[in-house]
Amino acid sequence: MHKSPFITLGATLAFLAVAFGAFGAHGLKNSLSAEHLSIFHTAVDYQMWHSIGLILIGLFAQQNNARLLVKAGWLMFAGIIVFSGSLYALSLTGIKVLGAITPIGGVFFLIAWTLFAYASYKSK
Repeated sequence: MHKSPFITLGATLAFLAVAFGAFGAHGLKNSLSAEHLSIFHTAVDYQMWHSIGLILIGLFAQQNNARLLVKAGWLMFAGIIVFSGSLYALSLTGIKVLGAITPIGGVFFLIAWTLFAYASYKSK
């Protein structure tokens, strides 16, 4: 069995999703509009779900040394940074153009999940 960085990354990002969620619910509820608070919570939700996905990729990668899993893991990580990161920035700054970056992160997620599914299908 080999070590995968994706479990550590996923666990760290899941921890941060919980922290950001608490911060949003308690620290930002009186300073953001309902729309921006909703955007912030969407970022937290996607970060948490995809952090769990990253952990799953890491666990699977420990058992199956496949390049597709490494690509899937890094794309999942990039998706979290781009998708959730752009939504955090949009909700906190109100700069609407940041929303144009979000779909790029979504595409990273889609490719990562596709590669993960394919790697799982192809595994022994």
